[in-house]
Formats: sequence, C-alpha cells, structure tokens
Amino acid sequence: MAGITGIGSGIDIDAIVKASVAAERAPKDAQLERLTTKTTTQITSLGTFKSALSEFQTAAKNLNDASLFGTRKATSSDAARVAASAEKTALTGAYRVEVSQLASSSKIASGSVSGDSSSTFASGGTLSIALGDDSFDVDVAAGATLKDIRDAINTKLGEKGISANIVSDPAGGTSQLVLSSSKTGAGNDLTLSATGADLQGLVTDMPAALSEAQNAKFTIDGLALESATNEVSGAIEGVTFTLAKAEEGVSTTLNVGENTSAVKDSLKKFVDAYNKLITTTNSLTSVVSVGEGKEPLVGGLVGDSSVRNVLSGLRSELTDISAGQSGDAFRALADLGITTQKDGKLTIDDTKLTAALEDNYDAVGAFITGDNGLMNRLSGRVDGYVKTGGVLQQRIDGLQKTDADIKEQKADLETRVAAIQARLYKQYNAMDSLVGQLTRTSDSLASALDSLPGVVKKGN
Repeated sequence: MAGITGIGSGIDIDAIVKASVAAERAPKDAQLERLTTKTTTQITSLGTFKSALSEFQTAAKNLNDASLFGTRKATSSDAARVAASAEKTALTGAYRVEVSQLASSSKIASGSVSGDSSSTFASGGTLSIALGDDSFDVDVAAGATLKDIRDAINTKLGEKGISANIVSDPAGGTSQLVLSSSKTGAGNDLTLSATGADLQGLVTDMPAALSEAQNAKFTIDGLALESATNEVSGAIEGVTFTLAKAEEGVSTTLNVGENTSAVKDSLKKFVDAYNKLITTTNSLTSVVSVGEGKEPLVGGLVGDSSVRNVLSGLRSELTDISAGQSGDAFRALADLGITTQKDGKLTIDDTKLTAALEDNYDAVGAFITGDNGLMNRLSGRVDGYVKTGGVLQQRIDGLQKTDADIKEQKADLETRVAAIQARLYKQYNAMDSLVGQLTRTSDSLASALDSLPGVVKKGN
C-alpha cells in the first residue's frame, strides 16, 4: 500500500488495487502452480523409479557371479565336537571324524617364594624362558618385586604367546609365578631357568608341569592323523576342520557339498528386488478413486512409456525360452520354481528350487550367470535407463530445467505484479487527489454563495 489512500474521495483504494492485482495474477499463478506440481511430481516419481530399477540391477549383478556357484559348504552332524568350513577347491563328499585328543599348550608354575606379589628380589638377575626351541631372557632389576617380574614378562613376551600371572597361598604365605603359552603342539613346552641368587627360588623345587603341550589326535575315515593345532588344514584339500571336543569311540560326520543356501539367499534377494520394483511401478502408474465427486489419486507416471518399456523387456526375458539352448536343463526361470503371479510379482517354489539345485547345481549356474546368462540379460534391459546419462537421468535433468524456468517465471510475475500495483496506486491516488481538490472547491463555492445577500439558506 502506497501510504494512506482514499482520503480525498473516500474510496477504499487499497481494496480496489488488491482486487485488481489478484485478478491480474490469478490465471498465471494457477498455471505456474499446476506446472510446478506436475514437474515436481514427475521428478520425484522418476527418481523413485530409477532407485527401484538400480536396486533390481544390483541384485541381478550380484547373482551373476560364477564364484557364487563355485563355493562349497561343509556341514557337521555335531559342530560342538567338530566343525568345518570348505573352500571352492574342496570336492564334495562325506567324512567320518573321531577325535581322541585335543591339541594343548604348555603351562608351568615357578617355585614358591615367601610373601605376596610385593615380595622383592634384592640382587636381581635374569630369567630365561624357553618355548620349545626358542628361548627369551627377561632382565630383573635389583629390588624388583614379583609383580614387577610378572609385568616385565607380559610386556616383553606377550607377542610371543607367553603370559605370566601370580598365584598366592594365603594360608602358607607364599606366591608363585604361573607361565602360560598359547602355542599348542608337541615340543612346545615351557621351561624356566634363572641367574642371580635371589631369583633361584623361582626355579628351585618347581612343581610338575600344570599342562603339557601336545598334538591333537584324530582319525578321518579311520586314518590316524595328528595336528599341532585344533584347526586342521590340509588333511583334505579345501576343507578346514576345527576340533572342539575329544571323546574316543564317538565320531562326527562331515558333509562337503555345493553351497546351495548361498545361491538360494541370492535368488531370494533378486526376487524381493523384482517384487519391490513391481510394487513401486504399480504405485507410480495407478489411478485410485477416493470417492464420488472427488478427484482420483493419479500416480506420477501414469501412461509413462519408460515404465512400460522396461517392464515389457523384463517380463520377456523372464518367460522367453528361446534365449536358452536346445537341450539345456533350464531355459526359463520357471524351470527353477520361480514363477510370475497374477499381480505380476514373482514367487518361489522352494521344493522345486531345492530339487533343481541338488540335481543340476552347475546347470543352474550356467543358466543364471555368464554373458548369455539370465541375470546379465536382465541387467542389460535396465542399464540404458539407470546408467549415468541414461534415459531416466536425461528426463530428470530436463524436468529440473523446466522447474528452474518456472521459478524464473514466478520471479518475473512478481516483478510485473509489483509494477502493476504501483501504477494502479499512482492512478487511483491521482484521482483521489483530484476528487479532494474538487470537493474543497465545491465547499468553498457553497460557502461563498451562502454569504451573498438575499440568499435564502436551506432550513430557513
């Protein structure tokens, strides 16, 4: 509003100007608002469609992995006794494993010394700790305590797999060092010796070993074997055994076979991604009635050719048996028990899929993977739409330019409306000023006439 208006004429100039401006801008405002809504909806819808397509393509690419079908899986009849894992080089088969002895490490205790962990060794010296063929010296300073010796051993030999602790006898008032090794296997026993008079008490009258290092002893299908560790590699190519419990006369059966569970999991993720794509496109292309007399809810991509072309191509690949070779065990996804339902989504017949994997594992891999495999063909169907600079990105970029142009038009409209408003105020205020002047002139003339002799005033 340009100051106080309408004083001279008594006309509500503000209301007139606002009504005139609103009438001027209403059609263009409505047009731009419709364009903004349409453009924003399409940008969002295309982004959602592209995201669902990308997720589907990722699932297809993950399944198009020959190594997935090259993996092997080992299962145990009693994993609490013997567990196993298999590499892709492992051959399928069943093995009977019996464990009579687990591999163990060495543990020894020093001789007893009077006092607790704060007991001191006045003269100091050197402790020599041997682990199998390796020997390590730990220097002990004069006046060091038993706790200092323990800490020195742990600091210097911790990375060697040797650790120390202190065990005290409250009743006897004595303490001992306890040395432990993490290295299992026969010949890896700990020994302790010392130089320095005060340290001799640690190596005098040492008790028998608390635990001796020994190999694991077991049989595979009756063949006697030993291992320095409880994790056994190399006994059977591509298979690693983990021995957890020893009990003579009790055997565990290990089965090495194709890793069908990994393949089934990947197939399920692929089906889930495809079904999500169908759900997304259904939402984007649907027209939903919301009641009589009300505008229906219309999806952002109703009648969109990109959606139609993509889905048509994918459905063609899923059902086209001509892509396979004559004589192939599998020529369509339905041969694996994965079929299309009435709503367009995929469903898995687990029994049929399991049978296909168990009976023709390699043939399933050949059908799904490779340059001519189903997953590569499906990925190719969507690649032109989702790749950088692809169809969908080009459309989104074009719509974003349109959105920017709409914003410019809105800014231009504001400028034009402001100019119209200023012009109207100027015109109406000029009129108001003129009317005011005329009114004042009229009042002045009336007053002069009333003052003339012989003029009869109204009301007399």
